Amino acid sequence: MTLRLYDSLRRSVVPVEPLVPGRLGLYVCGPTVYGPVHVGNARPFVVAMTLARHLRRTGWQVKVVSNLTDVNDKIYAAALTEGIDSRVLAERESARYIDDTTRLGLGRPDAEPKVTEAIPEIIAMVAQLIEGGHAYEAAGDVYFRVADFPSYGALSGQKIDEMQPEEITSKKAAPLDFALWKATKEGEDAAWESPWGPGRPAWHIECSAMALSALGEEIDIHGGGIDLKFPHHENERAQSESLTGRTFARIWLHNGMLRFGGDKMSKSLGNIDRLGDALDREGPETLLALFARAQYRSAVDYSPESLMDVRRSNDRLREVLRRSARSAADASPATGGALAEAAAAGDARFRSALDDDFGTPEGLASLFDLVRVINAAIDTGDVVPADVAQARSLLVECLAVLGLDGLAVSADGPPEAVTRLMEQRETARIERNFDLADALRDELKALGWVVQDLPDGPELVPA
Repeated sequence: MTLRLYDSLRRSVVPVEPLVPGRLGLYVCGPTVYGPVHVGNARPFVVAMTLARHLRRTGWQVKVVSNLTDVNDKIYAAALTEGIDSRVLAERESARYIDDTTRLGLGRPDAEPKVTEAIPEIIAMVAQLIEGGHAYEAAGDVYFRVADFPSYGALSGQKIDEMQPEEITSKKAAPLDFALWKATKEGEDAAWESPWGPGRPAWHIECSAMALSALGEEIDIHGGGIDLKFPHHENERAQSESLTGRTFARIWLHNGMLRFGGDKMSKSLGNIDRLGDALDREGPETLLALFARAQYRSAVDYSPESLMDVRRSNDRLREVLRRSARSAADASPATGGALAEAAAAGDARFRSALDDDFGTPEGLASLFDLVRVINAAIDTGDVVPADVAQARSLLVECLAVLGLDGLAVSADGPPEAVTRLMEQRETARIERNFDLADALRDELKALGWVVQDLPDGPELVPA
């Protein structure tokens, strides 16, 4: 089946037609690193990395680029509050973001550029926009001339006369013009020399420069949260296409938000669950399965009830993987019978669902159908064990696309020594000896096991 994705600009699901057949460049907007990221911040990362896993499994060559915005008004403000240098804060939070998202077990993007590493490219891009008449300098600031881009608003579906200006200042020639470069203001401790005086990049130009530098003048897929469609992606498109005269992104891919208590999860609303805390409490498979159960363009309900439901579903997967693991050591050859056919059909349905606008809910449904078939085969007892092992292997391969292959525990569970350590940690927690409990948790992790503190008691899963 041809890969199809929803393009926000064309507002329809369209075939993916890359610049180079068989190869895809994917740029996804990463976080602004002014504080610990929350679970919602992880969704663009998860969508990009799992989509890339599916594409690579089906024969595509993929390059994933995800930036880190380490220069921003919010970073200056957070650093001022802490009384530290903004560069120190940004470096600390960048490292924390990388640590937290690495714990999801999906690997890293092929490139993770930082704004501070792209200043020369940004200055050059701003200068070229001024030279082309698309931008102008005003008392140390530089602004993009929105009237010079006739299709402005096409991505977000807004009319020019209904838009609200991002910033109100007398420096601008027109209210909707947006900043490309900002002169240094009081309280900003990081600045760079430019033809317009000391300053730093504005938000939108940063991603354009990094995307063009990493993937070329025209990229295949540009991703990010739906909240970035306007003004960030609208402005990226305007400045990039004005510079190159080419289509900036062939497909604009936007993921939905997380709903926490009925509202979108955001730091500004204060209704957040830090990613690191959620991983400590739930483990990666719970979060990844929660994301996979919703179509990427839809909102995700993040609640105790939804998390509990995901844990139960994951337990079903764990159990069939545990049962079927007992057949893995069987030396007899697979027969290619009914179970093998069912496994192949399940894999085909899984691939087809993900090719059709990355339909992970339908893909998961196909895997649970396979789970029922495997369980029925084991229950009858008249199937060749190697056939069960083969079906299990294919199930694990599909789960790995979604980052859920960690559910595949061994048939006998964790070693006795590991179980004893978990019991000692639980005793330490009950006795409120949290230093010992943390030390035992780290010891378990070093042995390859993570303790998940679930409502019905602790559970060990492979790290």
